[in-house]
Amino acid sequence: MVKIKEIFDSVQGEGPYVGYKQLFVRFCNCNLKCNYCDTEFSADKDYKEYDPCTLADEVNKFKKVHSISLTGGEPLLHSEFLKDFLPRVNKKIYLETNATLADKFLEVKPFISVVSADIKLESATGIKDTFKFHEKFFEACKGVETFAKIVFNEKITDDEIKKCTEIGKKFNIELILQPEMTDESMAVSTEFAAKILDKFLEEYQNVRLIAQMHKFLNIR
Repeated sequence: MVKIKEIFDSVQGEGPYVGYKQLFVRFCNCNLKCNYCDTEFSADKDYKEYDPCTLADEVNKFKKVHSISLTGGEPLLHSEFLKDFLPRVNKKIYLETNATLADKFLEVKPFISVVSADIKLESATGIKDTFKFHEKFFEACKGVETFAKIVFNEKITDDEIKKCTEIGKKFNIELILQPEMTDESMAVSTEFAAKILDKFLEEYQNVRLIAQMHKFLNIR
């Protein structure tokens, strides 16, 4: 059994798949606590428990969606459940992850179509030494379509930019810069966001700046 916070269909608002209609399956619990996180994924209340068959039956009812987004929280905390659940799903699987659990990802890798992997900057998250986990994770992702999402604010450092572009080069992945949000507004100016994009592009060309479009559209 697994605790699911919510299941809902909406439009993907982040990264290169922005605008696609997806079914979001939000898993409870996370192994990190980022400063900017505004997602309610606690297993303290308001969740529903599913076994693999029941959850698969539920998500397979949705016909007009591009893919199933596994989100959270951190879905890979439930890798044992996913190994039983994912083969029963009849849609592409889009994994949203904090990119720290490489070994658990390898357990479900054959079932994943797209990986949306966060690179956690200490300046934005308050979490130290994440790059050692990210290196191992992106190595594990080889052979699966993968991009990295980088949430940033005005505290981003040149050293963080260098480490991010080194990961992009090493693993040949697209880097998506995502300004931190405050409600429906970016926490940085458009001028600052453009400046950070230029700094990334000085080191690595496969970089895009994409804000959280679902917040501008006022949808989930």
